[in-house]
Amino acid sequence: MTAELHPEAATLLERSHRLGADPRNTNYAGGNTSAKGTDTDPVTGRDVELMWVKGSGGDLGTLAPAGLAALRLDRLRALTGVYPGVEREDEMVAAFDYCLHGKGGAAPSIDTAMHGLVDAAHVDHLHPDSGIALACAADGEALTKECFGNQVVWVPWRRPGFQLGLDIAAIKEANPQAIGCVLGGHGVTAWGDTSEECEANSLRIIRTAEAFLATRGKADPFGAVVHTTLPEAERRARAAALAPVIRGLASTDRPQVGHYTDSDTVLDFVSRAEHPRLAALGTSCPDHFLRTKVRPLVLDLPPDAPLDEAIDRLRVLHAAYRTDYAAYYDRHATPDSPAMRGADPAIVLIPGVGMFSYGKDKQTARVAGEFYVNAINVMRGAEAVSSYTPIEESVKFRIEYWALEEAKLQRMPRPKPLATRIALVTGAGSGIGKAIAHRLVAEGACVVVADLNADSATAVATELGGPDKAIAITADVTREDDIKAAFTEAVLAFGGVDLLVNNAGISVSKPLLETTAEDWDLQHDIMARGSFLASREAARVFIAQNMGGDIVYIASKNAVFAGPNNIAYSATKADQAHQVRLLAAELGGHGIRVNGVNPDGVVQGSGIFAGGWGARRAAVYGVPEEKLGEFYAQRTLLKREVLPSHVANAVFALTGGDLSHTTGLHIPVDAGVAGAFLR
Repeated sequence: MTAELHPEAATLLERSHRLGADPRNTNYAGGNTSAKGTDTDPVTGRDVELMWVKGSGGDLGTLAPAGLAALRLDRLRALTGVYPGVEREDEMVAAFDYCLHGKGGAAPSIDTAMHGLVDAAHVDHLHPDSGIALACAADGEALTKECFGNQVVWVPWRRPGFQLGLDIAAIKEANPQAIGCVLGGHGVTAWGDTSEECEANSLRIIRTAEAFLATRGKADPFGAVVHTTLPEAERRARAAALAPVIRGLASTDRPQVGHYTDSDTVLDFVSRAEHPRLAALGTSCPDHFLRTKVRPLVLDLPPDAPLDEAIDRLRVLHAAYRTDYAAYYDRHATPDSPAMRGADPAIVLIPGVGMFSYGKDKQTARVAGEFYVNAINVMRGAEAVSSYTPIEESVKFRIEYWALEEAKLQRMPRPKPLATRIALVTGAGSGIGKAIAHRLVAEGACVVVADLNADSATAVATELGGPDKAIAITADVTREDDIKAAFTEAVLAFGGVDLLVNNAGISVSKPLLETTAEDWDLQHDIMARGSFLASREAARVFIAQNMGGDIVYIASKNAVFAGPNNIAYSATKADQAHQVRLLAAELGGHGIRVNGVNPDGVVQGSGIFAGGWGARRAAVYGVPEEKLGEFYAQRTLLKREVLPSHVANAVFALTGGDLSHTTGLHIPVDAGVAGAFLR
């Protein structure tokens, strides 16, 4: 890359952002754009022709300068002289590295040849639903001519690569009147002498195709409605009941995060007579099936089937899906093929309810669902004017298990310790709970921030990165309905729950004779009752998922240490501590581990201490409230103050994988209080 952003590259970014901002133009991370221009070679001082093109990965809508690859056109075009032919075209991707200009920038993508070999200053390659609908229609070539005349040319299916670039360059040269082409089974490419002309041509192709499908197509391409969509409340309740079961099935080979979609597009598709046939045909555009797998799993029961019957049927269908996927792999794999990456579905369709999609993290799961919505739109368009005819299964396999795709996967960073884990933390709006939420997200988990204070919960979820990382839920842990609602929101947001942290707490520091029954009940309701309710609901989800799970109680040093003027708080913490032992014994058979953390003297950032507890404990010990943290530190063996982050460290230690065979344990995080030693 040149030191400063070239004006042509800056214009390219602006065009890319406009095109990528509209999902009608291209899917997330799909397509690529380029611009050619002249710059000064810093070595020779002479002009050099360059091409800036979106590199491998990234998204047009958010493309940054670092996402562009800059290549010398003379070297790129000279590759045609050493091209070894279509059977060895993958070798050309490595050759692109020898055409790069300057330092930095993105790795050139497989589509680089398309942009460099086409004789146009600006090129857009996009994956619009309308364009792919024509590209995947049985008579796509004839429909393309009917739709565009001779201004847009049909290019027969060819796998992305150097030869496709040569094909498009030849078609552009042979059709000087053309503004672009439809790539069979794939997408569209447009070009122009200026960035403005190229963008206008791209939009003209997309909008013309949209209008053609709307006016030329039949009204109900998916057939008659055969399944009634459940009302919203009933639909979400059904989805929440099914979500943990489906996630467990979809995680048979490796744990997955889930995403639930009940958009009108999805609900209409699964309500129609033709959806089983079309779903079985699979998706077509490479960007689609690389994320959605070759086809989805479809529940073949009506929405009003009994829940137990639906669950049993899903298990049967899942077993059949795995068998079919393994057979698909065996049919097409060669000795050089990468190992099968897993036989579980990435997309599960439930009539009357919606769609569940899965991936290695929330964003991947969400994007997989978005791609299947794209696929539904493609099917609708193709069926409206013709019949949906995706590329052949053997071709899909060659792309899904492409050596270049495998190399890209191998370059991905190693997953963080809590990747794919979904945590629900109570009392996470401040103090210890907030620190725990931050640590869990930093280690790769998705987190449900549950708190009585809606504003605090929302602020923490925003800090953590928003809905692909964390969601906020307002919950009173003493209320059964609130707890059930919190877990419902969690499983609808992320597919399930793997880790519960019982952290919500309150304290009233009083001598026995001044402690009221209300003081006693309040603390027991929040911590003892609240932990019981949350743990019971978590266990239900864990057992439905059949993936094990973790429950961590944030108890206290006071659970085992007898201090003055603290009867209600200490007694309820002792209740929590024994819940750990009881549940560890009961739930171990399900692979569920239950452990506790016993902090002490966590003053900084503590909601409890800020709410009056600190002042009362300071009075008990005869120290100024602002010195309470120092006081607690000096009475410990290590003479160190305990912070919320130290408690979060203990939660991670219990759940990060190194203590996989530990349950029923309480970890002291008190800097050493001899009277609280466990024995």
